[in-house]
Amino acid sequence: MDLEAFAGNLARLVEEGGRAMAAYLRPREDGRIKDDVAEDIAEVMKTLGQVAEYWLSDPRRTVEAQSRLFGGYLSLWSSTLKRLGGEETDPVAAPSVRDARFADPAWSSNPFFDALKQTYLLTSNWAEGLVKEAEIDEHTKHKADFYVRQIAGAVSPSNFVLTNPELLRTTLESNGENLVRGMKMLAEDIEAGGGDLRIRQSDDSKFKVGENLATTPGKVIFQNELMQLIQYAPSTETVLRIPVVIIPPWINKFYILDLNPEKSFIRWAVAQGLTVFVVSWVNPGPELGGKGFADYMQDGVLKAIEVARQAAHTREVHAVGYCVGGTMLAITLAWLAAMRRKVGIRSASFLTTQVDFSQAGDLKVFIDEEQIANLERKMLETGVMEGRKMANAFNMLRANDLIWPYVVNNYLKGQAPFPFDMLYWNSDSTRLPAANHSFYLRNCYLDNRLATGELELAGRKLDLSQISLPTYCLATREDHIAPAASVFLGMQLFGNATRFVLAGSGHIAGVINPPARAKYQYWTGGAPKGTVESWIGKAEMHAGSWWPDWFAWIQQQDSHEVPAREPGGGRLAPIEDAPGSYVKVRG
Repeated sequence: MDLEAFAGNLARLVEEGGRAMAAYLRPREDGRIKDDVAEDIAEVMKTLGQVAEYWLSDPRRTVEAQSRLFGGYLSLWSSTLKRLGGEETDPVAAPSVRDARFADPAWSSNPFFDALKQTYLLTSNWAEGLVKEAEIDEHTKHKADFYVRQIAGAVSPSNFVLTNPELLRTTLESNGENLVRGMKMLAEDIEAGGGDLRIRQSDDSKFKVGENLATTPGKVIFQNELMQLIQYAPSTETVLRIPVVIIPPWINKFYILDLNPEKSFIRWAVAQGLTVFVVSWVNPGPELGGKGFADYMQDGVLKAIEVARQAAHTREVHAVGYCVGGTMLAITLAWLAAMRRKVGIRSASFLTTQVDFSQAGDLKVFIDEEQIANLERKMLETGVMEGRKMANAFNMLRANDLIWPYVVNNYLKGQAPFPFDMLYWNSDSTRLPAANHSFYLRNCYLDNRLATGELELAGRKLDLSQISLPTYCLATREDHIAPAASVFLGMQLFGNATRFVLAGSGHIAGVINPPARAKYQYWTGGAPKGTVESWIGKAEMHAGSWWPDWFAWIQQQDSHEVPAREPGGGRLAPIEDAPGSYVKVRG
């Protein structure tokens, strides 16, 4: 180690640290950011306090909890002493196979770091066990379990230079240069987040929407204040008679379906001979804060279907909804059934869509009356929910994959992340109108009114059992946003049997899985009944992508072909080239 070089880097580290601190404090001093950290900490302490109260209220339980922890420590101490004496011993606590935090060989070969690792695992497992065994209400237990996992992830010894052997080696070998680079990136990311840390997960400089993302040829043929409708140019001489209208989520941007030519579901669908229309939602500002679910249904979903029918010269469309776009599609279909209106929807496909939110997974941690009321008060001030807050919530669901590896790599190793189109899209967040978001959280997540038949929208009570058209449903096995069990349960509420398909991987990778890559697998079986676990036991597994299965199902609905259609169909003048301008507005 070069002490002179290290001292110089230490001085630079302090300088960059001051820049990072200034970037953090400046927007708070001038009132642009109002911190709610105290409220968050109070919520965590209140929840964990109920777990502590359970264990401390009975002296026997208190002793039992202490005995477990100290018994584990004693076992580890004994094991460590034996190992120092040259004896081979089995670990007292070991990380899971998928836990990449302790992959460096020194975590096992070095007795100090091995003991540190096992002490951490013993303690975090003990804390999680206390939560699971506490006899408290289920929602509080769910929140406590989530908070304990977040805290455990944050205090992992892998996240600190002096307790991570790989980081320690890197720091010594580079004379601290890695920490200077990392602090510089930290300052840049706080500045990019306007005073909040915006962790870079990809090299953003390598991507630009419309140039190397979302490049499938097409035209914007309609727009209003909520959305642009894109019709994609044909790549075959003939196309199926019935076009496809895709309703993506407004929580994210649609180009996850058109990342690049190799991964693009849209380009692939066009190549199969489908006329494809896609809604590109606006990134709303405060002026649209009063737009609610009814507005998104009328001026979004129904208007898109109307315009698509006009441009394609057809009476019917196949509707496809992804994530909350699928929830909106299901609500629209139920509303149309209640109104006894027919608008020419031949079939509906739901991709990772929830309509019953009783098993909605870890996102329910953020859902109770107190938290929603608090969020609504904040949204009243701006008219919207900032996209970064929703993005942070999604990242927290997989913090050990989407937060801490980037903290270590970026700010401690000083290594810039590689270009990754999917993670670039993940960071390209959108704002949410206050009225829309409040309606969604209360009626779906909090009260589950859609599943119980109590939801009212635009003057009608909605009943999912009145949806009788052919439906296709895709869930993904490792989904942390729309869990497969939740999707499976909801599809049983429709009035017609659904073709249910379960894909491997998660909410994004399981959906965006082009056949040419020959990755993952999917399962097919009977209509959804009972539990997803029992369904899987009887299902048939297929290698590769679910896309061809969906297209075959679309063909079964109507296989008639017509000459290929150009965007606008001669009735609507194109406004601009795809992907349009709405999608390029940054959050």
